[in-house]
Amino acid sequence: MASSVSSEMIDFQSLALDGDNERRGELAKQVALLFSKTWERCSDEQIEIYDSVMIRLSEMVELQARVYMAECLCELECAPRGTLRRLAGDTIEVAEPILEKSKVLHEQDLIELADNLGDLHRLAIAKRDSLSEAITQVLIDRGNKHVRYQVASNGGALINRQSLDILMHDAQSDEIMQTYLGSREDLADEQIEELIGFASEKVRLKLIEEGCVDEVSRLSQAARIAAQKLSHDYWLSRYDFEGAADKVLSIAREGKLDAFVMRQFAEEECFPEAVAGFALLAEVSYENAKRWMVQNDTKQFVTVCRALGFNLMTLQALLKIGPWRYKLTPQERQSAITEFQRLDLLQAREALSKWKDS
Repeated sequence: MASSVSSEMIDFQSLALDGDNERRGELAKQVALLFSKTWERCSDEQIEIYDSVMIRLSEMVELQARVYMAECLCELECAPRGTLRRLAGDTIEVAEPILEKSKVLHEQDLIELADNLGDLHRLAIAKRDSLSEAITQVLIDRGNKHVRYQVASNGGALINRQSLDILMHDAQSDEIMQTYLGSREDLADEQIEELIGFASEKVRLKLIEEGCVDEVSRLSQAARIAAQKLSHDYWLSRYDFEGAADKVLSIAREGKLDAFVMRQFAEEECFPEAVAGFALLAEVSYENAKRWMVQNDTKQFVTVCRALGFNLMTLQALLKIGPWRYKLTPQERQSAITEFQRLDLLQAREALSKWKDS
């Protein structure tokens, strides 16, 4: 249907026979510009018609016109997906704005493009504000060092453990990668310790012997950042606990603070509120609550959760927020869950009572 309507709108047969490239280019620009001005009022059928028209025009015009089309469409919240896929697979001058900015491309689109195109296209994808683990895995597996640098330095890129291991391996002999990884927030403690190990005196001396003064400076910076992240103070300083405490105290005064609210805090990534609620429900000091919910040893936290009668789903949700989102390994989370299931309720309450009195 869209194809026949688009043919009625534009005589593509006559356009193909017309040797005036400038006229074709202007037509493509005008169609793209018109859509960019009216997309919010377009129905699905109208978008489909635009898609059919712009795909055919993109195949008939020169580079400058295709670049203009890409720039018109790249930041729209709704745009013809077929046209965007076509432009995203074009030369990098055309593809770059689409690959970096378009929210219309699906995850699978980006995975296929990253897998099949070159490193310049992968680099553009790696600059997106947010990237899923599936996309970053392809970028890291297929990309050159510049693509990997960009992924490592992108705070909005989710990176799974397998891909992080690849970047950590790169970092053993690459001080630039060490710096980028040292600035990330999703390294497990053992990876942070490993990163610090890369900045050993032996490595620094070798770089000094080679006259790499700047590299030595970057290496030291990466080590300092990584070492800092092992401290509880680093993580706790990132949150507004004072404002959260006031909010949660108000909820408690209304008699509405319970395990259900705690799970809501966890699901909404409200870590400071979860800490404040935990302290009030357990009747322990705020400082103890903060310490128990940042350290890797989860025994005290798990014991209190058991004593308070939290269910397993609430515990699992709480183990994935705040610093624990980055600090706990899957194995450590599973150990905490196993300990929770093993704990006797009366024993947990006795332990909590002792901690209150101490």
